[in-house]
Amino acid sequence: MLTLLYRGPLASCDYDCPYCPFAKRRDSPERLRADRAALERFTSWVAAREEEVSVLFTPWGEGLVRSWYREALVELSLMPRVRRAAIQTNLSGRTEWTSRADLAKLALWTTFHPGQVTHERFLAKSRELAERGVRHSVGVVGLPEHLEAARRLRAELPGSVYLWVNAAEGRTYSDAEAADWTALDPLFSHSRHPHRTLGLPCRTGHDVVSVAGDGTVTRCHFVRTPLGNLYDGTFRLAPEPPACPNTWCDCHIGYVHFEPLRLYEVFTDGILERIPTLL
Repeated sequence: MLTLLYRGPLASCDYDCPYCPFAKRRDSPERLRADRAALERFTSWVAAREEEVSVLFTPWGEGLVRSWYREALVELSLMPRVRRAAIQTNLSGRTEWTSRADLAKLALWTTFHPGQVTHERFLAKSRELAERGVRHSVGVVGLPEHLEAARRLRAELPGSVYLWVNAAEGRTYSDAEAADWTALDPLFSHSRHPHRTLGLPCRTGHDVVSVAGDGTVTRCHFVRTPLGNLYDGTFRLAPEPPACPNTWCDCHIGYVHFEPLRLYEVFTDGILERIPTLL
């Protein structure tokens, strides 16, 4: 089965997180129209595909405040050859649209940003998703000022909702600090340190690829060598997991596919929405 990590032109977000370069960025009307057209083209390509596929939207900005991302997720979830349709989101938008989707296939990878949304509002959204039967994970960035908010969130989230923690970019954690975060997310150790990947096998380029809005295919978001184009049939997958050309990988979207970590055995069918089966 092919997994597609799609990232179109959208680069705007309604939040102002100090650790994000796309905070409060606004897209022009022209860019938004281009993003919508690119997404509709991608969805049509998936609809015409004869083999099974899974899709994760990883926009630079916030997608679910845009109607075309909500509609795309509904449409994809209803396609018989789509196994999973997922998106990364700050969960600031509406949730009632999920009632039109196939909840056996739809999934959300959500992030709580203290300082951008109240604890009560975010928790209510997560509980609403749980009540609707929408698969979703919840995560936070592991900054010291977020620790108490993360602890409170974990205590009040539904027990079935997995809470993950991303190590803050460029931050070194003492063992004591890491222990605090590991108490919330048993898999935090994978995020704490970058993984040395050079010359070692990764599923990206084999059965996982990244797709840009114009259809350019690369093996992942962090290896920019083109593999061809999705729409003209020029891209080719490696017959076996190829060696990674990068020295390090420090992002979950990338290293979850890194073969030596064997994280497919941990997440099984929750790879795209970051929900582990085994802990």
